[in-house]
Amino acid sequence: MTKKKRITGDSIQAMLMLAPMMIGFIVFTYVPIVLILRYAMYQSNGFREQWIGFENFIRLFTRDTQYWRFVLNTLVLSFGKLLVEIPLALLLAVLMNKGLKATGFYRVTLFLPAIISTAITGLIFSLMFAAFNGIVNGMLMRIGLIAKPVNWFGRQATAMMVLGLASVWNNYGINMIFFLMALQSVPKELYECADIDGITPWKKFLYITMPMIGPTFQAVLLMAIVGSLKVADLILASTNGQPSGGTEVVMTYVFKYFFGYDGRTIEVGYASSMAVVTGILLAIVSFVYIRSTNKLGHSTE
Repeated sequence: MTKKKRITGDSIQAMLMLAPMMIGFIVFTYVPIVLILRYAMYQSNGFREQWIGFENFIRLFTRDTQYWRFVLNTLVLSFGKLLVEIPLALLLAVLMNKGLKATGFYRVTLFLPAIISTAITGLIFSLMFAAFNGIVNGMLMRIGLIAKPVNWFGRQATAMMVLGLASVWNNYGINMIFFLMALQSVPKELYECADIDGITPWKKFLYITMPMIGPTFQAVLLMAIVGSLKVADLILASTNGQPSGGTEVVMTYVFKYFFGYDGRTIEVGYASSMAVVTGILLAIVSFVYIRSTNKLGHSTE
């Protein structure tokens, strides 16, 4: 005979404590997903609805070339800035982990940009790189590197570079803290044994540090990739997609259709279909990254 498990007072207390979080998670995560999937099948402006089936998706894949152009912009901006952000965060974490003088001060100072709102960061960099009264142009002209002000936001290449710098400045601090926490968990005995064997610092980093912080590195890079692909407020607060859509990204494009921003007609249904496709693309990127990094980890064992 099997004994029936009784619900104890501790179990009830635990369920009651978890209930608000679980209810909030369902209401603010799963309910919006269901609504987005529903609206994607309608032609809707938020007030009037008309069932059109898969017409929004057909329009997206066959007639809206702008969306796919902005997907490319998103990939270029995201992976371009990650090539700088992740190595920079790891380098700073390694330096902070050496226990140098004033490490606490530098740790706090380098982390400060991470607590600044992304929208505020966009405004700061748009003012710094302004064409005629920006600080950057003034400094470059003062030291003689340029003869006249540069219109940083007048070309796609320079505008994307500024956005990349702003995103790196805003995000490297939190990644540095994650890497620092992982580095501090590496047993010091491993380094002491390596010193006895005369292992060079580079080999210690390559064969001890990196394998030990591998899981953290994988998680941090995944979060950075997904976060970068979802960037929107930085662009809206600085370039608003200019020049001529050269810095427009997927999420700003969806936002403008959803809320009728920047002179567009409100198309909740079409924006929902774009959000669904974008979510699928993000899931594919995440899946491919996880599978590839897992294979890499198994191959190095």
